[in-house]
Amino acid sequence: MNQINLFDDRPVVAPLASRLRPASLEEFVGQTHLLGPGMILRQIIERDEISSMIFWGPPGVGKTTLARIIANHTRSEFVDFSAVTSGIKEIREVMAAADRSRLMGIRTVLFVDEIHRFNKAQQDAFLPYVEKGSIILIGATTENPSFEINSALLSRCRVFVLKQLTEEEMMDLLKRALVHPQGYRDQHVLISEDQLRVIARFANGDARTALGTLEMTVLNGRISSDGILVTDEILAQCTNRRSLLYDKTGEEHYNLISALHKSMRNSDPDAAVYYMERMLQGGEDPLYIARRLIRFASEDVGLADPQALPLCVAAYQACHFNGMPECDVNLAEAVIYLSMAPKSNALYIAAEEAKRDIREKPLEPVPLQIRNAPTRLMEDLHYGEGYQYAHDTKEKLTRMHCLPDALADRRYYRPAGEGQEKEVRERLEEILDWKAHEN
Repeated sequence: MNQINLFDDRPVVAPLASRLRPASLEEFVGQTHLLGPGMILRQIIERDEISSMIFWGPPGVGKTTLARIIANHTRSEFVDFSAVTSGIKEIREVMAAADRSRLMGIRTVLFVDEIHRFNKAQQDAFLPYVEKGSIILIGATTENPSFEINSALLSRCRVFVLKQLTEEEMMDLLKRALVHPQGYRDQHVLISEDQLRVIARFANGDARTALGTLEMTVLNGRISSDGILVTDEILAQCTNRRSLLYDKTGEEHYNLISALHKSMRNSDPDAAVYYMERMLQGGEDPLYIARRLIRFASEDVGLADPQALPLCVAAYQACHFNGMPECDVNLAEAVIYLSMAPKSNALYIAAEEAKRDIREKPLEPVPLQIRNAPTRLMEDLHYGEGYQYAHDTKEKLTRMHCLPDALADRRYYRPAGEGQEKEVRERLEEILDWKAHEN
């Protein structure tokens, strides 16, 4: 027996963001650097001179909407394709249909949403059809195309970078939703300018998030004789958790760790701790950050402050013991310490120059005098002959050469004059001076 569902006849209402999706360039909000009067993308769309292109930008800035606007303007056949639900079979079917259309003089514009989700083989399947003009490819991605799209395919597409909407653009979008016939024109929503600004800031440049949050506040608003009242309490509940733009394997991951490194290198503890917390609040593994700090301690501080490395190792152990959220203060201690420490990259330069010599120069044999001679044969071959034991001398130094003859005068480590490395530099200069003068 079929059960009765009281909700069968209830009309399905599309989300506010879908109802308000712009159908023309005049309705589109944001991206004035691409779509303002006289700008190249606007001219391409208005003239219907579409070529293969990639829209790259964060979520909610209009990538899919632009593709739909192109669909409304173009005289070509427009095919909407999703990388989430489609595979090689579907690609080949679409490409075969595009080939047939081309023979009849009809262009095919293929829009691929989230194109970065296609693997290399799937992306390669597009390439021959783009090359021979069977399709005009429009891809949308939140990931850096340099990393996520095959170079051969990328070289045949123009990349347009879409930016986060500004706060004022978000305000325009929200105000339009209140008076739009597909929005809340007929519901008389009572919401203040300050409350709209809270939503605009909460959305962080994401139009979809802004409209979704507005919709949530209206649905939970207090119904009165004057309309739907949005209170501060309701607004606070709807904006109590910001979804941070952060992908632990994507470009923003590398942007933020780069910002952390460069802020510490620039001795800016405020910026450094800010970017550290951005990563943690976005879900980054604290042990990853701790490992990067350990690297920084040697690469950018080095012997200018020899305590930086053990402190960062201790911070790693503290993160392992405490976990999140308690370990953020352990990381903050290390981040601020590194920011304020004297800086020297002498260790990093020494290691890099040694690696370069190993790559580019002949690998010279180890000098006989510093080889061990554990067997009689090795002694007969003069292994260890001429070795000078530094502890047997008054100065604890010898003038024995340890580098191969071809690199005898090579200097890799050149201490800076910062912090404690100043003392190291003075000591090294004394050693080199003593070795340069025979008794």
